Amino acid sequence: MQDGEDQGPDEGADIPVRKIIHVDMDAFYASVEQRDDPALRGQPVAVGGSSRRGVVAAASYEARKFGVRSAMPSVTAKRQCPGLIFVPPRFEVYRDISHQIRAIFRDYADEVEPLSLDEAYLDVSADKAGLGNATAAAKAIRRRIREETGLTASAGVSYNKFIAKLASDQNKPDGLTVIPPGRGAAFVQTLSIRRFHGIGPVTAAKMEGLGVFSGADLAAKAPEWLAAHFGNSAEWLYNLARGIDHRRVKSNRPLKSLGGERTFFNDLITDTEIREALAHVCTVVWDRAAKKGARGRTVTLKLRYADFRTITRARSVPRPIIDGNSLLAAGEAILAPLLPTEQGIRLLGVTLSKFEGEEDEEEGTAVAPTDLLSLI
Repeated sequence: MQDGEDQGPDEGADIPVRKIIHVDMDAFYASVEQRDDPALRGQPVAVGGSSRRGVVAAASYEARKFGVRSAMPSVTAKRQCPGLIFVPPRFEVYRDISHQIRAIFRDYADEVEPLSLDEAYLDVSADKAGLGNATAAAKAIRRRIREETGLTASAGVSYNKFIAKLASDQNKPDGLTVIPPGRGAAFVQTLSIRRFHGIGPVTAAKMEGLGVFSGADLAAKAPEWLAAHFGNSAEWLYNLARGIDHRRVKSNRPLKSLGGERTFFNDLITDTEIREALAHVCTVVWDRAAKKGARGRTVTLKLRYADFRTITRARSVPRPIIDGNSLLAAGEAILAPLLPTEQGIRLLGVTLSKFEGEEDEEEGTAVAPTDLLSLI
């Protein structure tokens, strides 16, 4: 649904209705590099390391046309886009710009929930800026971001977080999409379930194997069917397919740690297999850290052996880890004394913690329902 279309009252009058904006910067890291270096404008750019073990932290839209995406190994990205230009990440710069953008957000909403350096939810139900509606606020925010940072942002406006986030991705880059009350379910049901925030690749593949490819397919399933196949997630999925999301926008608490782990179908035996698995998990973890602009000093390695015995080993480094190669090096240093292993490894995990410069934002308060028809 495009900006400014009014489709009537919300479905489900008993649902608390809020005015939510999701703002998502367009190819944030890469756009900052293109802004600061005119020679990079219009070029396929990847932020990350270009070495054999390098990983793409972010890709410009020119690079995305070739299939380059975040978390992709640099060698793969270079193969798909031979003209790809790699630039090293500058997380201090990205963080400073993110703080500048968040200051803009605070002029329009008291409740701001950052998801990472480049995206956030805002609850503008209280109309702090006195603009009359959420669409006007979103327009003003995007205009100020462009004027004050030289960057573009896309925004989604709706009555809950789930739909606002889907909407912000609808017309990227530099787009604004409004899903008014009354149109949420119809909008959601037109989308592939792979677009649903919160449904990962594994769950999406399971759904497709069961014949569920779209929001409409999901909405057609009875609660009993959902419970039989998805257990405790059944009610959540039932609500998503109907555009229902009760979550409040609330300021984030400080990030304490982030990580990832992988369980293997066949136990890993050789040193080479284990080191390759470590590299894969470190790639995933660094992608998450890069998206949040999080630089930690402590790396924890978790191993679960074939007999289910589990061990963890941690190591701290003097300075914050700034790239995926450094994370992998720290992980390999922990792993080395544990090799060779006498029995197979069935699970391997990596966690990054002891972050620098995390903001201690207070949790938001509840927002009272507002006039449905004033959303747009």
